[in-house]
Amino acid sequence: LQKFTIDKIKEFVYPLKSCDNLCIAGGVAYNGYMNEEFTKHYKNVFVPPAVGDEGQAIGVYQHADYMINYNVHKSETFAGKEYDYAGDEKLTSYKEVAQAIADGKIVGWFQGKSESGNRALGNRSILADPRNPNIKDIINHTIKMREDFRPFAPAVLEEHYKEYFDTNSPSPYMSRICKVKPEMKSVIPGITHVDGTARIQTVNKNDNSKFYEIIREFREITGVPMLLNTSFNCQEPIVETPQHALRTFKKTALDMLIINDWIIRK
Repeated sequence: LQKFTIDKIKEFVYPLKSCDNLCIAGGVAYNGYMNEEFTKHYKNVFVPPAVGDEGQAIGVYQHADYMINYNVHKSETFAGKEYDYAGDEKLTSYKEVAQAIADGKIVGWFQGKSESGNRALGNRSILADPRNPNIKDIINHTIKMREDFRPFAPAVLEEHYKEYFDTNSPSPYMSRICKVKPEMKSVIPGITHVDGTARIQTVNKNDNSKFYEIIREFREITGVPMLLNTSFNCQEPIVETPQHALRTFKKTALDMLIINDWIIRK
């Protein structure tokens, strides 16, 4: 199916190329291999964070508002609601959380507004150590409760992604699947697919400063500028409220939960 999709792109899409900019939307735009293939032929490939049917509805509205009223819109990565929460233990530094992850702990990470699309991009995420070769099985069996083969994504500092992945542009919305460099597969086995690829998310400080800082602290401790990132849920939609996050935390093997600036431990 992947080969068929790529072959049809080469047959029908590339001959229509009229510039170096390409925007992709719709359900097929969740095909990360296809999106990576496009980057080899277009200088700028944009896949919005909410790229499915709901994203098309938003896009139609934005286009109509521009054509009729000349209003320009920007795709918001985090467009959900923001929640207040106060616990018993205040978070004093991201280093403590990064050290826990480096020590093998698995962390629920709940910050600010929820993501606008179906990908957890650092506000409703489960974070773990990508160096652990067993982490995929641990998370799938004790937290996600899903099939063994389901992989996880690396959230990597934007300035370091080319050191680990064979791709030529940032991927902030976890929309492309690219090859892990051969010499790095043994360094980050927890996020490397069986075919030697990974669905990467590049993290920019300006786009998500808190998420950037915890990854930066992890790099200070381990030398690896990335974390394993997967959606914060267990056989349900991604958690939305602090109460939902707490319920998921209690019923799974998560070791630590961070809600905004508060720590909850087991």
